Amino acid sequence: MPSNKRLGFFSRVLDRTDAGERYRLLTEQILHAERMGLDSAWIAQHHLDADEGGLPAPTVLLASIAARTSRIRLGTGVITLGLESPLRVAEDTAVLDLISNGRLEIGFGSGGSAKAYKAFGLDSDARAALYAEKLALVLRAWRGDPLEGGAVLYPTAPTLHQRLWQATFSVPGGTRAGKAGDGLMLSRTQPRPADKPDMTLWDMQNPIIDAYLKELPSGATPRILGSRSLFVADSHEEALRLTEIGLNRAAERAEAIGLPERRGSSLAETIKAWDLHVGTPDDVIESLSRDKSLERCTDVVFQVHSADPPHPYILRSIELLAEKVAPALGWRDAPARQPAAAE
Repeated sequence: MPSNKRLGFFSRVLDRTDAGERYRLLTEQILHAERMGLDSAWIAQHHLDADEGGLPAPTVLLASIAARTSRIRLGTGVITLGLESPLRVAEDTAVLDLISNGRLEIGFGSGGSAKAYKAFGLDSDARAALYAEKLALVLRAWRGDPLEGGAVLYPTAPTLHQRLWQATFSVPGGTRAGKAGDGLMLSRTQPRPADKPDMTLWDMQNPIIDAYLKELPSGATPRILGSRSLFVADSHEEALRLTEIGLNRAAERAEAIGLPERRGSSLAETIKAWDLHVGTPDDVIESLSRDKSLERCTDVVFQVHSADPPHPYILRSIELLAEKVAPALGWRDAPARQPAAAE
């Protein structure tokens, strides 16, 4: 893969404030990412759980952000398709792609909590089948194929499938995305096999990339997105102080909902357990340089979770990523700061 990467900013919308302020701060963060020359901004969807992720309606918020930006690509990372009406998703994304002048990137996934599936009147155990069925319907609708009863989507989105990404933790998921010719989305962290608790993230993800590339149709251009947790600060001590606060909250949350224990015997071990890259630019450059799956990615997308520092530190982390970290790793030249499209 080429060393030059498309760089992105990702948010699960977890700023520690009320919902309206969360959306305002996220908008400011994405405006800043565009100003710093980043290529994309991605937002996650979560239903019915403010502590897991604060945004149930990503296309609504992205429509607002599209009106205030001009260049940065806007992505969903991801829409939990199994919980959605596929025709409404097709309609909303078709309209959003038009009003953003073709800047939309669509990530779909089959995740979501069992609690959310139950609230939506759906069977969590059937999520894989729901995902496959609904994805097929979205693709038909985007293309303008006749739907049940002969209706056709308006407006259609015949090129949007070329910007479709499938999120997965597994080799079969990589195979599925490759066969479809879609982009592959890899997570910032994922559960370790029970018999290999110290397995590195790249050792889990490289086989997924291998499966994806093996099945990719001849002549298709690979699109491999690696999401990573990263918090860059001017001070090593301040970065660790804020990260410890965030990781303690994340660990308490994980324990409360029955997820595996992820506290180490030291802060360094806990940072490792959460697959975080934390510290000064030099610290983070050294840490990222060891990641043997990132070098195979075409797109690298960074989020501050689960460190979750306050908003001003998120803005500074975006700056240091663009100005110091990415150029040092050979992923791109240092950017010239640009004005946002609309302040």
